[in-house]
Amino acid sequence: MTAITLYYSPQTRATGTRVLLEELGAPYELHVLNMKAGENRKAPYLAINPLGKVPALRHGDAFVTEQIAIGLYLADLFPEAGLTPAIGDPARGNYLRWMVYYAACFEPAVIDKALNRPAIPQSQSAYSDYDTMIATLEAQLAKGPYLLGERMTAADILWGMALSWTTMFGLVPKTPVIMDYVARMTARPAFVAIGAADEVMAAEHQAAVVRAAGGV
Repeated sequence: MTAITLYYSPQTRATGTRVLLEELGAPYELHVLNMKAGENRKAPYLAINPLGKVPALRHGDAFVTEQIAIGLYLADLFPEAGLTPAIGDPARGNYLRWMVYYAACFEPAVIDKALNRPAIPQSQSAYSDYDTMIATLEAQLAKGPYLLGERMTAADILWGMALSWTTMFGLVPKTPVIMDYVARMTARPAFVAIGAADEVMAAEHQAAVVRAAGGV
């Protein structure tokens, strides 16, 4: 297997990608960046990804950025894990819908809400309006236990992580349907293990910043 390198920083969107790698049983290496020290904004990493964002993925000659693209790439790379419907499977359309819905509708709506941006006309909005976007998502989750019903896919890794963070910070309502889904996903061993590892790594990064500033 050609080596997979994940450009990574703890407690970021890259965390979900690492969880996915674990769920896929994929061999990988981490290239860790201390974002608290701004390593993602320095020349070595900007030469890799000019936006200075994580995650980014290198797999042989292939280089992939953007969380959704990475998720799709990895799930297709390891079809034996069963986390992606194959091309020709009727479920693939719905799977792709919810992967893209996250980037095209959910994130823009949540960012607008977090920044208290005034609503724009529905006809000009990529996500209609925030309440409609959330209601559409919740209606899908209610069919459960996963986005595609009984089958868990890479889309659930993405959404489980996203909803865990956004409900924690009050950006998404803690409805019973949403919180049941969050609990189901974050109880999985990969979520628990990577969450614990991230806490340790984040503390180490913060300590490094303090030492560099001349602190204790």
